[in-house]
Amino acid sequence: MLEFLLTPFTGIGEFVEAGGWVVWWILAVALTLWTLIAERVWWFRSVYPERRAAAAARWQARPERSSWTARRIRGAMIGELSVAMNSTLPMLRALIPICPLLGLLGTVGGMLEVFDVMAIKGKGEPRAMADGVSQAMIATLSGLAVALSGMYSAHHYTARARRETDELQSLLALEDAK
Repeated sequence: MLEFLLTPFTGIGEFVEAGGWVVWWILAVALTLWTLIAERVWWFRSVYPERRAAAAARWQARPERSSWTARRIRGAMIGELSVAMNSTLPMLRALIPICPLLGLLGTVGGMLEVFDVMAIKGKGEPRAMADGVSQAMIATLSGLAVALSGMYSAHHYTARARRETDELQSLLALEDAK
């Protein structure tokens, strides 16, 4: 039973080993990236609705909502929630371009291995050269796959933060001065 449960992890380990040392770094970046994505999913589903409701309740509890001071308080409330919505997005957006660059580093390393084999054994060892090419392609694939998985989430949560900020401005409506 235990062997059955560990089979997927064995496959991942073999894949990472076949891609070379760079794939370990890509895996580390991927885990960080996906942790940040999971945190944003949790935050928007669990924390944000409560904070939004609390901000709306505080705004509605204000006796007046039209003065200069009320406008500044409203702006601060919207700004505070906007900063919280965008808090981990810069890190998320920074990790995305790192992955293809690490993949490129692995590609160069794999190709250097091919050239080493060619220099030592000549062109008569296609199997040995194929290992280097395989390592290069696995590193490239890994870097691109991780970057693509993060791009959607980064775009989605950036757009959602912008949309929610606009909705907050409508929710915390100003009253006309009397």
